[in-house]
Amino acid sequence: MEATYIVPFIKSVQNVFGTMLQTQVEVGNPELKKAGSPAYDISGIIGMSGDVEGSVVLSFPTAVAERVVSLFTGTDMDHAHDDFADAVGELVNMISGGAKAQFKGKSVSISCPSVVIGNDHVVFNRKDVVSIHIPCTSEVGDFAVEVSVRQTTAPAGAGQSAAAAVKA
Repeated sequence: MEATYIVPFIKSVQNVFGTMLQTQVEVGNPELKKAGSPAYDISGIIGMSGDVEGSVVLSFPTAVAERVVSLFTGTDMDHAHDDFADAVGELVNMISGGAKAQFKGKSVSISCPSVVIGNDHVVFNRKDVVSIHIPCTSEVGDFAVEVSVRQTTAPAGAGQSAAAAVKA
């Protein structure tokens, strides 16, 4: 995976949280995610297709997701609320859309979001695509963005791989 596909997600999560939640996000070191590793308790998932394909997962512990959604909606909302999953889905949609806009010269579509609620669930991605776990910290708690995308056509003068960037 190209490192240039990680930076847009980092910028986008910081922008969305700063703009919509008025909270800053500090990003830890991106790392390779092991297949079958559990996500947090609540995950919003978006698929990407076109020149860049794969998936993006925004994953939270339950208490953090409830705080984030309450800030986002301006209403106290727990994970059992009818609109809770929609709010998580909209957040991952905004983050994915913001990252997509930074893929200059690429034709990319994003799917409607799906939301999974369940303790230590596992989100499996394609076996032939590297998945990068981006740990995030904010004043409302820790969460993660997992990016598992690849370019469908070979880039001219391909840059540094995400795995090499993680090791650097």
